[in-house]
Amino acid sequence: MSIYTIFVLVVFIYSVVIHEVSHGLAAQAMGDDTAKNLGRLSLNPFKHLDLFGSVILPITLLIISAGGFAFGYAKPVPYNPNNLRDQKYGPIKVALAGPASNVLVALVFGLILRSFPDFVSPGVYDLFAGIVFINLILAVFNLFPIPPLDGHWVLVTLLPARFYAFRIFLYRYAIFLFIFFIMFIYPIIFPIIPWLERLIIGS
Repeated sequence: MSIYTIFVLVVFIYSVVIHEVSHGLAAQAMGDDTAKNLGRLSLNPFKHLDLFGSVILPITLLIISAGGFAFGYAKPVPYNPNNLRDQKYGPIKVALAGPASNVLVALVFGLILRSFPDFVSPGVYDLFAGIVFINLILAVFNLFPIPPLDGHWVLVTLLPARFYAFRIFLYRYAIFLFIFFIMFIYPIIFPIIPWLERLIIGS
C-alpha cells in the first residue's frame, strides 16, 4: 500500500468521523442528547468506525482503483427525533449537517490553496487538494435521496402523506436502489466533483 493510499484512507476516516459527529451536534443543538450520552460526540475515530465499512471496504476499493476511488461508512450517530424541538424539519437539519460539514472542510482547505498558492509547496498542495476532493465526494454522495444516505431524510420529510406507499417502497427496496445508484447513477454525477474542486481551488 502506497503512502498516498494511506493518506487518502486517513483523510477519508476523519472526514467520515467529522460527518457523523456533525449529525450528533446538530441533534444536540435542537434538544437531543442521545449522541452525547453515548459518547459519540468525539473525534476519536475508534468510537465511530465500522470494521468492514470504515476499514476493509475503503482499503479494498483504494487498492483496486489504485487510489482513485474510495467508499465506506461509519456507524451512524444515533439520535431520537422525538426529542428535537423542531419536529417538522428537525430530521432534515440533522441529516444535512453531515454533508454541510464536509463542504465546510473542503472550503477551508480549498480556499487556503486559492488564497496562498505561492506559499504552498507542491506536496502540501496535493495533500490539501486530496482533502478537498474526498470531502466533496462525501458531501455529494450523501445528498442522494435514497436510504441510507442523508439525502433521503429530506425526501421522506417533505413528501406529502399521500405518498406513504412510495415511502414504504423506498425503504423496502433500499438495498437494491443503493446498488443501482452505485453502479449506474453515481458514475454519471461523479464528474461534478472535480468541477466543484476546481471551482473552490481556482485551478
